[in-house]
Amino acid sequence: MALRNIVKLGDPILNKKSRAVEKFDDRLATLIDDMKETMYNGNGVGLAAVQVGVLKRVVVIDIGEGPMELVNPEITFEEGEQISQEGCLSLPNKWGVTKRPKKVQVKAQDRNGKWQVFTGEDLKAKAFCHEIDHLDGILFTSHIIEGETLQG
Repeated sequence: MALRNIVKLGDPILNKKSRAVEKFDDRLATLIDDMKETMYNGNGVGLAAVQVGVLKRVVVIDIGEGPMELVNPEITFEEGEQISQEGCLSLPNKWGVTKRPKKVQVKAQDRNGKWQVFTGEDLKAKAFCHEIDHLDGILFTSHIIEGETLQG
């Protein structure tokens, strides 16, 4: 495993749409392992491949319950809403108050290509939404609620 550099706000790659993963091989496994190490080193709860400069639909998340690896993730259900503080490893020391779904269901593949379904509420739902947004070139700043501003 190796630490990768986290792409920061201002780099145009953060606004690009990531491509679906089609090859489930050792290179993908290495990317996922490196992403987890990078996320933990940065004290984050999630990281998308685009944040380490790779335009592939890969996300890792750990809200304190153990790591989740999501390849080609899609949100299939959402309900409710939550308003809470949100930040991003690509925008160090910045945060904003956002509105996100309270509960989501996500369909994704694992590192071997097997499909699985995850359900998340509260922080986990927010992390799923935040990281999957990254795969579509969307930053959390676009979810800051009216009247609030980016802080930090």
